[in-house]
Amino acid sequence: MVVQLPPDDVRSAVNRLKRAQGQLAGVLRMLEEGRDCEDVVTQLAAVNRALDRAGFSIVASGLKQCMAQEGGADSLDAQKMEKLFLSLS
Repeated sequence: MVVQLPPDDVRSAVNRLKRAQGQLAGVLRMLEEGRDCEDVVTQLAAVNRALDRAGFSIVASGLKQCMAQEGGADSLDAQKMEKLFLSLS
């Protein structure tokens, strides 16, 4: 089943991912500059959280779309959804 996310949800996810991309560029720069390990790890953790939030946002929006479509919850593959959520944890 193909899910087309609403434009606002796509825009939000893209913004989150671009923010994470900028944070990751900062981590690379910090490594190249030989910055303090604790600072690098702290920034890396921020990148990880940003990616997690973007992923959960995308999955939640997709799930909402699936529920709104004909068949609703009955048409969802519970195992597939569980696997998708677990892949983000």
